[in-house]
Amino acid sequence: GSSDADFEKLKAILGKVDVPFICLDVANGYSEAFVRCVRRTREAFPEHIIMAGNVVTGEMVEELLLSGADVVKVGIGPGSVCTTRSTAGVGFPQLSAVIECADAAHGLGGHIVADGGCKNPGDIAKSFGAGADFVMLGGMMAGYDESGGDLVEIDGKKMKRFYGMSSRTAMDKHAGGVAEYRASEGKEVLVEYRGPVAPLQQQIAGGLGPA
Repeated sequence: GSSDADFEKLKAILGKVDVPFICLDVANGYSEAFVRCVRRTREAFPEHIIMAGNVVTGEMVEELLLSGADVVKVGIGPGSVCTTRSTAGVGFPQLSAVIECADAAHGLGGHIVADGGCKNPGDIAKSFGAGADFVMLGGMMAGYDESGGDLVEIDGKKMKRFYGMSSRTAMDKHAGGVAEYRASEGKEVLVEYRGPVAPLQQQIAGGLGPA
Protein backbone atom coordinates (compact mmCIF):
# COMPACT_ATOMS: atom_id res chain seq x y z
CA GLY A 1 0.00 0.00 0.00
CA SER A 2 0.92 3.68 -0.18
CA SER A 3 -1.05 5.29 2.66
CA ASP A 4 0.37 6.94 5.78
CA ALA A 5 -0.78 3.94 7.80
CA ASP A 6 1.11 1.61 5.46
CA PHE A 7 4.25 3.70 5.85
CA GLU A 8 4.02 3.67 9.64
CA LYS A 9 3.54 -0.09 9.58
CA LEU A 10 6.60 -0.45 7.34
CA LYS A 11 8.73 1.60 9.75
CA ALA A 12 7.54 -0.47 12.69
CA ILE A 13 8.36 -3.75 10.94
CA LEU A 14 11.80 -2.65 9.78
CA GLY A 15 12.52 -1.42 13.29
CA LYS A 16 12.24 -5.00 14.50
CA VAL A 17 13.30 -7.12 11.51
CA ASP A 18 16.58 -6.81 9.61
CA VAL A 19 15.69 -7.34 5.95
CA PRO A 20 17.38 -5.69 2.94
CA PHE A 21 14.29 -5.48 0.68
CA ILE A 22 11.12 -3.38 0.62
CA CYS A 23 8.25 -4.10 -1.80
CA LEU A 24 5.73 -1.31 -2.40
CA ASP A 25 2.91 -3.18 -4.10
CA VAL A 26 -0.30 -1.66 -5.50
CA ALA A 27 -2.57 -2.91 -8.28
CA ASN A 28 -2.16 0.28 -10.31
CA GLY A 29 0.90 2.47 -9.76
CA TYR A 30 -0.35 5.41 -11.81
CA SER A 31 -0.92 7.93 -9.03
CA GLU A 32 1.00 10.84 -7.60
CA ALA A 33 0.38 9.45 -4.12
CA PHE A 34 2.25 6.27 -5.02
CA VAL A 35 5.20 8.21 -6.45
CA ARG A 36 5.35 10.24 -3.23
CA CYS A 37 5.28 7.00 -1.24
CA VAL A 38 8.28 5.66 -3.18
CA ARG A 39 10.18 8.91 -2.68
CA ARG A 40 9.40 9.02 1.04
CA THR A 41 10.41 5.39 1.48
CA ARG A 42 13.74 5.99 -0.24
CA GLU A 43 14.43 8.99 1.99
CA ALA A 44 13.64 6.97 5.10
CA PHE A 45 15.52 3.83 4.04
CA PRO A 46 18.45 4.89 1.82
CA GLU A 47 20.28 1.54 2.07
CA HIS A 48 17.38 -0.80 1.27
CA ILE A 49 16.55 -2.31 -2.12
CA ILE A 50 13.10 -1.02 -3.08
CA MET A 51 10.77 -2.79 -5.50
CA ALA A 52 7.73 -0.78 -6.59
CA GLY A 53 4.78 -1.26 -8.94
CA ASN A 54 2.77 -2.17 -10.81
CA VAL A 55 3.07 -0.17 -14.03
CA VAL A 56 3.23 -0.99 -17.75
CA THR A 57 4.83 1.97 -19.53
CA GLY A 58 8.36 3.23 -19.90
CA GLU A 59 7.56 6.73 -18.69
CA MET A 60 6.21 5.45 -15.38
CA VAL A 61 9.14 3.08 -14.94
CA GLU A 62 11.47 6.06 -15.27
CA GLU A 63 9.37 8.08 -12.81
CA LEU A 64 9.56 5.35 -10.17
CA LEU A 65 13.28 4.76 -10.65
CA LEU A 66 14.05 8.48 -10.40
CA SER A 67 11.90 8.60 -7.27
CA GLY A 68 14.02 5.96 -5.58
CA ALA A 69 12.96 2.50 -6.70
CA ASP A 70 15.62 -0.06 -7.67
CA VAL A 71 13.30 -2.61 -9.27
CA VAL A 72 9.93 -1.89 -10.92
CA LYS A 73 7.15 -4.47 -11.08
CA VAL A 74 5.62 -4.61 -14.55
CA GLY A 75 2.15 -5.95 -15.28
CA ILE A 76 -1.45 -4.77 -14.92
CA GLY A 77 -4.05 -7.44 -15.50
CA PRO A 78 -2.21 -10.57 -16.70
CA GLY A 79 -2.07 -12.45 -13.39
CA SER A 80 -4.18 -15.59 -13.03
CA VAL A 81 -5.99 -14.20 -9.97
CA CYS A 82 -5.97 -10.54 -11.05
CA THR A 83 -9.31 -8.95 -12.00
CA THR A 84 -8.09 -5.39 -12.71
CA ARG A 85 -8.99 -5.64 -16.40
CA SER A 86 -12.58 -6.64 -15.69
CA THR A 87 -13.03 -4.48 -12.58
CA ALA A 88 -11.33 -1.24 -13.62
CA GLY A 89 -11.07 -1.66 -17.40
CA VAL A 90 -7.31 -1.20 -17.19
CA GLY A 91 -4.67 -3.49 -18.65
CA PHE A 92 -1.84 -3.92 -21.14
CA PRO A 93 -0.44 -6.88 -23.13
CA GLN A 94 2.27 -8.28 -20.88
CA LEU A 95 5.00 -9.05 -23.42
CA SER A 96 4.69 -5.57 -24.95
CA ALA A 97 4.85 -4.02 -21.48
CA VAL A 98 8.00 -5.96 -20.57
CA ILE A 99 9.78 -4.95 -23.78
CA GLU A 100 8.99 -1.26 -23.32
CA CYS A 101 9.63 -1.13 -19.58
CA ALA A 102 12.88 -3.11 -19.69
CA ASP A 103 14.33 -0.69 -22.21
CA ALA A 104 13.38 2.29 -20.05
CA ALA A 105 14.70 0.74 -16.83
CA HIS A 106 18.01 -0.42 -18.23
CA GLY A 107 18.66 3.01 -19.68
CA LEU A 108 18.67 4.36 -16.11
CA GLY A 109 20.54 1.43 -14.59
CA GLY A 110 17.39 0.01 -13.02
CA HIS A 111 15.69 -3.39 -13.23
CA ILE A 112 12.21 -4.79 -13.81
CA VAL A 113 10.33 -7.87 -12.70
CA ALA A 114 7.71 -9.30 -15.05
CA ASP A 115 4.68 -9.84 -12.82
CA GLY A 116 1.93 -12.08 -14.16
CA GLY A 117 0.97 -14.13 -17.17
CA CYS A 118 3.48 -17.00 -17.01
CA LYS A 119 1.74 -20.36 -17.39
CA ASN A 120 4.64 -22.53 -18.56
CA PRO A 121 8.46 -22.46 -18.87
CA GLY A 122 8.19 -21.01 -22.37
CA ASP A 123 6.47 -17.90 -20.98
CA ILE A 124 9.38 -17.42 -18.58
CA ALA A 125 11.86 -17.66 -21.45
CA LYS A 126 9.85 -15.06 -23.38
CA SER A 127 9.92 -12.72 -20.38
CA PHE A 128 13.69 -12.92 -20.08
CA GLY A 129 14.04 -12.60 -23.84
CA ALA A 130 11.94 -9.43 -23.72
CA GLY A 131 14.33 -7.93 -21.18
CA ALA A 132 12.96 -8.83 -17.76
CA ASP A 133 15.55 -9.16 -15.00
CA PHE A 134 13.24 -11.18 -12.75
CA VAL A 135 9.94 -13.06 -13.20
CA MET A 136 7.15 -13.62 -10.69
CA LEU A 137 5.46 -17.04 -10.78
CA GLY A 138 2.50 -16.87 -8.39
CA GLY A 139 0.05 -18.95 -10.41
CA MET A 140 2.65 -21.44 -11.61
CA MET A 141 3.85 -22.06 -8.05
CA ALA A 142 0.39 -22.27 -6.49
CA GLY A 143 -0.74 -25.63 -5.19
CA TYR A 144 2.66 -26.98 -4.20
CA ASP A 145 3.86 -27.96 -0.72
CA GLU A 146 6.21 -24.98 -0.56
CA SER A 147 3.58 -22.40 -1.56
CA GLY A 148 1.27 -20.55 0.78
CA GLY A 149 -2.45 -21.19 1.08
CA ASP A 150 -4.52 -23.59 3.16
CA LEU A 151 -4.74 -27.22 2.08
CA VAL A 152 -8.38 -28.36 1.92
CA GLU A 153 -10.17 -31.48 0.76
CA ILE A 154 -13.30 -31.25 -1.39
CA ASP A 155 -15.15 -34.40 -2.49
CA GLY A 156 -12.04 -36.43 -1.70
CA LYS A 157 -9.77 -34.19 -3.78
CA LYS A 158 -6.95 -32.16 -2.19
CA MET A 159 -6.89 -28.47 -3.13
CA LYS A 160 -4.97 -25.39 -2.01
CA ARG A 161 -6.30 -21.86 -1.69
CA PHE A 162 -4.63 -19.19 -3.83
CA TYR A 163 -5.51 -15.50 -3.88
CA GLY A 164 -4.31 -12.27 -5.40
CA MET A 165 -2.92 -9.53 -3.16
CA SER A 166 -5.61 -7.08 -4.32
CA SER A 167 -8.38 -9.57 -3.58
CA ARG A 168 -10.95 -9.22 -0.81
CA THR A 169 -9.32 -12.19 0.93
CA ALA A 170 -5.94 -10.46 1.05
CA MET A 171 -7.37 -7.13 2.18
CA ASP A 172 -9.45 -8.78 4.91
CA LYS A 173 -6.31 -10.56 6.11
CA HIS A 174 -3.76 -7.75 5.86
CA ALA A 175 -5.62 -4.43 5.73
CA GLY A 176 -8.76 -4.90 7.80
CA GLY A 177 -11.04 -5.22 4.77
CA VAL A 178 -11.72 -3.45 1.48
CA ALA A 179 -11.69 0.33 1.87
CA GLU A 180 -14.99 2.10 1.18
CA TYR A 181 -13.53 4.11 -1.70
CA ARG A 182 -12.32 1.13 -3.75
CA ALA A 183 -13.12 -2.36 -5.03
CA SER A 184 -11.07 -5.52 -4.87
CA GLU A 185 -9.03 -6.22 -8.01
CA GLY A 186 -8.23 -9.87 -7.39
CA LYS A 187 -9.90 -13.13 -6.52
CA GLU A 188 -9.45 -16.30 -4.49
CA VAL A 189 -9.41 -19.67 -6.26
CA LEU A 190 -8.85 -23.32 -5.39
CA VAL A 191 -6.05 -25.04 -7.30
CA GLU A 192 -5.32 -28.74 -7.40
CA TYR A 193 -2.74 -29.88 -4.85
CA ARG A 194 0.46 -30.72 -6.73
CA GLY A 195 2.92 -32.05 -4.13
CA PRO A 196 6.55 -30.92 -3.95
CA VAL A 197 7.71 -28.15 -6.29
CA ALA A 198 11.02 -29.80 -7.33
CA PRO A 199 9.67 -31.37 -10.58
CA LEU A 200 8.39 -27.95 -11.73
CA GLN A 201 11.75 -26.37 -10.93
CA GLN A 202 13.46 -28.99 -13.06
CA GLN A 203 11.02 -28.37 -15.89
CA ILE A 204 11.66 -24.61 -15.73
CA ALA A 205 15.43 -25.06 -15.66
CA GLY A 206 15.22 -27.48 -18.59
CA GLY A 207 13.15 -25.00 -20.59
CA LEU A 208 15.41 -22.04 -19.89
CA GLY A 209 18.60 -23.93 -20.73
CA PRO A 210 18.05 -24.13 -24.53
CA ALA A 211 16.55 -20.62 -24.56
